[in-house]
Amino acid sequence: MDITQVALSRRTCKAYDPNRKVSPADIEQLKTLLRYAPSSVNSQPWHFFIVATDAAKQRLAKAAKASTYAANEPKILNASHLIVFCARTSMDDDHLTAVLDQEDRDGRFPRPEGKETQRRGRSFYAGLHRYDFKDTQHWMEKQVYIALGTLLFGASALGIDATPIEGFDQRIVNEELDLRSQGLTSVVMAALGYRSQDDFNADLPKSRLPAETLFTEI
Repeated sequence: MDITQVALSRRTCKAYDPNRKVSPADIEQLKTLLRYAPSSVNSQPWHFFIVATDAAKQRLAKAAKASTYAANEPKILNASHLIVFCARTSMDDDHLTAVLDQEDRDGRFPRPEGKETQRRGRSFYAGLHRYDFKDTQHWMEKQVYIALGTLLFGASALGIDATPIEGFDQRIVNEELDLRSQGLTSVVMAALGYRSQDDFNADLPKSRLPAETLFTEI
């Protein structure tokens, strides 16, 4: 695969064709990308809601009805699927233990002392953000954006159009999905599907700052 072509061909979708749906097989591939997305110390502080039904999209579109976000309402309604990216509201010991035990089941510790070493290392960083930096929520949300980037690139590689969406009322999404009771909060969403002929962004040239202003090789 020529990854430069994937990067150059990807454009944020501004208008979706409501009649075209992403196949279940492609959704499964994207779910795999999300599941295996990297995160700091493999903390995996996230949960993803895969929204496919019209009824569910209608519920979540309410979060974009406000005038500030109104341009995002048709994207949510007309997309084939909507992914709601959620962060945990705490990096508690139960979650850290669950991650560690899963690593053990998956054979990550060929030597017995490896599990304890991993536990100490991850606990150190979790404690650093919890007690010293006091930015655990921000730290977890940064990991969620790594998963978002993984999804956007993977969707482009599959020929699926996508739109990252920050413009929505998080309180409404949290209420509609009852996130607080699950120890979660919404962070960002991504619409998936296929662009319509009304998408003005489809044929516009991509624009980025010149490479010489972005890279320093030393």
